[in-house]
Amino acid sequence: MDKSAIVEKPQWTEPSDDPEPPSSRGPGALARLSARLPVRFRRKLGDNALAYLFLVAGIACFALFSWYPLVRGVILSFQQVNFVTDPYWVGTDNFDALFADPLFWTAWKNTLVFTGIALVLGYAVPFLLAVFLNELRALKGFFRIAVYLPLMLPPIVVVLLWQYFYDPGNGLFNSVLSGIGLPPSQWVQSPDTAMVSLVLVATWANLGGTTIIYLAALQNIPGELYEAAELEGASVWQRVRHVTIPQTRFVLLVMLLLQIISTMQVFIEPYQLTGTTNPDTITVMVLVYRYAFTVNHDFGLAAAMSVVLFVVLALFSAIYLRVTRDKDPS
Repeated sequence: MDKSAIVEKPQWTEPSDDPEPPSSRGPGALARLSARLPVRFRRKLGDNALAYLFLVAGIACFALFSWYPLVRGVILSFQQVNFVTDPYWVGTDNFDALFADPLFWTAWKNTLVFTGIALVLGYAVPFLLAVFLNELRALKGFFRIAVYLPLMLPPIVVVLLWQYFYDPGNGLFNSVLSGIGLPPSQWVQSPDTAMVSLVLVATWANLGGTTIIYLAALQNIPGELYEAAELEGASVWQRVRHVTIPQTRFVLLVMLLLQIISTMQVFIEPYQLTGTTNPDTITVMVLVYRYAFTVNHDFGLAAAMSVVLFVVLALFSAIYLRVTRDKDPS
């Protein structure tokens, strides 16, 4: 038999895990891969490269300044921390000490009272003021600037200004009361008026921003609805009830949620006007500051208080959104 007629069988080789041929590996592999991509995809990737870069930078900043402090605070709540000695784990001892402290329940009671009064003043008054500004026919710009002006002041400046107003000796309010023959008041020093006085400060400081948001929502209401209501003989209150409120329902619900969340974290007003030792005005955030910087110097206990506040607000927000969400998505 002729040996040349014998066909040599191919040798079996193990399949390679690398999907690319050997010629595609090397320094020029990325360039060749890019060349094989569709032109439209490469153009889109190049156009959005800067946007992706900004997106990654934003996520990194958000993670560094929002997520990391949140996770770090939860970890601190299970540790004994004073930032002088090495921290060590104590489990739930911080929460046990927190719930056993009478000031914990006092702070929550004062916070809820502050939030309730703020809902009457800080939530309703800006809406009524926005309705009034929306009905004006002259000097709209002047009154809008006048309403928004307090929001341009730093919060500590606002509190110091009202501290002068509330001064029990020669304060502005007591001077006015003396001028009309009324006895002076202690304002923030009296347990009967202290909480209302703090709410007035917070309401005045944040009145402008809330009013502008309501005013923007009111201006998006079609004018035909008001014209039809006027033709039907509706009064101002009837127009507000049957046109304004239903048309701004979504904004009102969102602002109610934000109002409750912000007022339950009140700190500057009670801290500056009444201090950290007044049991009539101590709030949750003031108690956090007291645990960390004044009496206990226990940052683990302060972190535990912050975690409790976070859980309460998160549960409230979830329940609120669940109850108030629109049943008809269309």
